[in-house]
Formats: sequence, structure tokens, C-alpha cells
Amino acid sequence: MAEPVGAAAGGAIQDRGTRRPALSPSRASDFKQCPLLYRFRAVDRLPETPSRAQVRGTVVHSVLERLFELPTDQRDPEQARALLAPAWAELQEQQPELAELFDGPDDPELAGWLKSATKLLEAYFELEDPRRLEPEACELRVETELDSGVLLRGFIDRVDVAPTGEIRLVDYKTGAAPREVGEAKAMFQMKFYALVLWRTRGEIPRQLLLMYLASKQRLAYAPDETELRRFERTLEAIWQAILRAGKTGDFRPNPSRLCDYCDHKPLCPAFGGTPPPYPGWPEPDPGEESVLDRTD
Repeated sequence: MAEPVGAAAGGAIQDRGTRRPALSPSRASDFKQCPLLYRFRAVDRLPETPSRAQVRGTVVHSVLERLFELPTDQRDPEQARALLAPAWAELQEQQPELAELFDGPDDPELAGWLKSATKLLEAYFELEDPRRLEPEACELRVETELDSGVLLRGFIDRVDVAPTGEIRLVDYKTGAAPREVGEAKAMFQMKFYALVLWRTRGEIPRQLLLMYLASKQRLAYAPDETELRRFERTLEAIWQAILRAGKTGDFRPNPSRLCDYCDHKPLCPAFGGTPPPYPGWPEPDPGEESVLDRTD
């Protein structure tokens, strides 16, 4: 994994010890979707059971990161397929509970799952040729503080810098190209990264590129300064709303069709549940998004 952007990038946070609560794309999206979901994830830190699709996305992201560590002429589909099993094994070492997703190594569903991951990797090569690219960074951790004091953190799948200096941010999506709502959520994430890069490097990325592997589609977008300034104000407003809720513990549920996919539905008062006692606003840090947060 790439090193975090340091102070030399401009505006980044130097102290890696005690850190203040920060906003990531995933946690900002959580609060917009449902303030109580934000509380359960960022404040209570309640465990969640990852889906096979989420874990597959994490493994595919890991393979693509490793692919760009190889010499240019070795970045081919065969090498990507060879990287798949080691990436899955390493993830299980890091998170042994993921082995419970399957009934042992001989589970026929595991073979089908690995095959589906292979198809996503093969689809990637239909979208671009990695032998023609030399990214500046993959899985880049970025962090910056806005003038208003809001601390932003996140991970960018890939940063490409052209010989002429233009920056492109790339994000891999292992699901199909989304409908309008999903697309807006994905672009929210990319604008977040564009803002952080702008504030740390002083340059607005020329292009934000979403690569949907399942549907073999690319979605490109060119942000501008006016838009990013407006987006910055949006993030500041979200953070102020989070802080207000954090003082009192008044994180209200926002029921929607997405509730059917929420691990915390039994604890939600909108469905007759009772949340755990509010532990208070976390100090010093409500946690960063995990690798599973960064894949979909």
C-alpha cells in the first residue's frame, strides 16, 4: 500500500499519533443515507458481516494493485489470474473470519466465487492496457484539513499523472454500472478525492474515472473549481450536522429500501429495535473506512 500523503503535499496532517475525528467518503455517505447508520459504524463500531461480493471486490482491488507492481511487460491477464489466489490467502490471514464465508477450501461455491473474480479481472483488460500505464500511486492514503477545520481522509485506488502534469483519479468498481442513485454515490466519492488532491497539491484533477468491471463500462468526469468549492461547502455542512448529532447522540434513522441490506436493522427503532446506549462522541478518532468500505 502506498505511503500517506505527508506534510510536503501541503495541508496534510503530520501527527500520526492521536488524531481527531475525520470524514471519509464512506462515512459521509453513511450520514447522508442514515445518521443512525453513521453512528452504528463510526461511533459504536458495531461489527458487520461482509458479503461475498464485498470480499470479492477487496480481492480484485488487491490484485490490480499488485499488477502495477510488476514490470510493465508482465502486466497481462495470465499474471492477474496468478495473483488471485495469493491475494485471497493474504486477506484471510489478515481477517481469519472471512474463511467462514465458505465451507472449507473444497466448497464448490468457493471455486465459483474465484471464477467470478477471474472474470472481473479479465474484464479489466478489456477496458485498458496496464502495460501502457505507469501510475504515480495505487491505494494512496490521503488526508487534509480544510480551512474550516474539517479533517478529510480516504484512499484512492489509483493516481495517474501525465508527462504534462495532468492528474487522473481512477476508481475500480466490481459491480455493474449503477442506476442514477448509485452513480451519484460513486461520483460523490470521486469528488471527495478530487477535493483532497486539490487541497494537498494545489491542482484540480483533470479527470475522474470510474471503471465498472462487471459491465465493462467507463464513466469519466472532469471537475472544475466552482464545483469543488461547492462540494467543499457540502462536506462542511455534513460535518457540522455530524458534530451536532454527536453532542447529544441524536442520530436519527432514515428508513429506505436500503434498510433490507443493513446488518443493524434489528437495533433500529424504525423497525422496533433499541440501539445500544450512546457511548459519547469518540475521542480521539471514530475510525477510518476499511478496505471493505472502499470496494463495491
